[in-house]
Amino acid sequence: MTQPHLFTDRIVAATAPSVWTAAQLRGIAGGHDSAPLIGAQHVVRVSPDLDIWDAWPIQDADGAPSALPSGEALWMALGAPRFPDPDERHGHARIHLLSHGPHGWQHLGPALADGFSPGSREWSGSAVLGKDRTSLTLFFTATGRRGEATLTFEQRLFRAEANLVQTGSGYRLVNWRALSEIARRDPAHYMASDAGSGAVGTIKAYRDPAYFRDPRDGSHHIFFAASLAGSDSAFNGVVGTAVARDPSLEKWEIRPPVISADTLNNELERPHAIFHQGLYYLFWSTQSHVFNPGGPIGPTGLYGMVAEALEGPWRPLNGTGLVFANPAAAPKQAYSWLVLPDLQVTSFIDAWGSDGADANAKRFGATFAPMLRLRLDGDSAGLAQ
Repeated sequence: MTQPHLFTDRIVAATAPSVWTAAQLRGIAGGHDSAPLIGAQHVVRVSPDLDIWDAWPIQDADGAPSALPSGEALWMALGAPRFPDPDERHGHARIHLLSHGPHGWQHLGPALADGFSPGSREWSGSAVLGKDRTSLTLFFTATGRRGEATLTFEQRLFRAEANLVQTGSGYRLVNWRALSEIARRDPAHYMASDAGSGAVGTIKAYRDPAYFRDPRDGSHHIFFAASLAGSDSAFNGVVGTAVARDPSLEKWEIRPPVISADTLNNELERPHAIFHQGLYYLFWSTQSHVFNPGGPIGPTGLYGMVAEALEGPWRPLNGTGLVFANPAAAPKQAYSWLVLPDLQVTSFIDAWGSDGADANAKRFGATFAPMLRLRLDGDSAGLAQ
């Protein structure tokens, strides 16, 4: 992978994170965009025996999905066997390789070689393909420790390298190597990820590394979900960041959080950045049940902020942070939105066809949701018509 230059001299002094506040969130009472309702016709499984959720494309350094000579696009997604309770999937998650072409989705199997990951399961990340179209760098979350008897919620950020090869039956990732932990947690800024109870909605974060190259200077960044150290609140979600120190993307400098939802929200999940019309946009997903019950409580949806510079200060989009939400008739229908550079938005189908108050609340779509598209105009954002 070719990198333009070293850039550590550009790193600015640490500043306080931009804060997402209760006063800002209360503004959503004035109205917001909602995603279209998902119906049975949209629930097209990738594989009959595999549930998938958080997904990301194998991307070029500029963030666009990598174009392969075959015309297919390769994606990664978390996957697990089907369970009666879909929440069980998180304890069995592995990263799977998928291809998408004219005939739809094809499951290509686990992405990482068996026994390669240092965790007891693999959680979300991002992947970058080099200009040679074969050298791949994966950033991912190793959760727990390989071989542990009881699952823990320790989360660590890792990078690894592989080669992409085309075979008669599709693509494979081979020759996994160069596994290393990156951006080790700085206890001055980030709470230990195994400090929560482990119950859904209370798990602390140090996960979801999303790669971003700054087009202005070629510097390389990772954004990740984390929890604020030293907080007096159980709702202390932040967006953390690290900056690459060398063009190999092997060494990273951990930085303080850039966005804080302290006292407001516990999880700012899968944060990721794009550059659009001269501005930086930083997005994350969150769910209604991880807001502080003392209020205000936002809907499950895509949220974000905008800034003139990558280090901020960041302003909440639409003045509230909310970009769009699930429809009121199905408030849990989709989750884990990812905004691509062309403003297409992917997610997975969660509890579709349910208002969340009945037995269907656990209905799990376990596949890709219909693609959406954003409109972005300065500090204003929503769904394109």
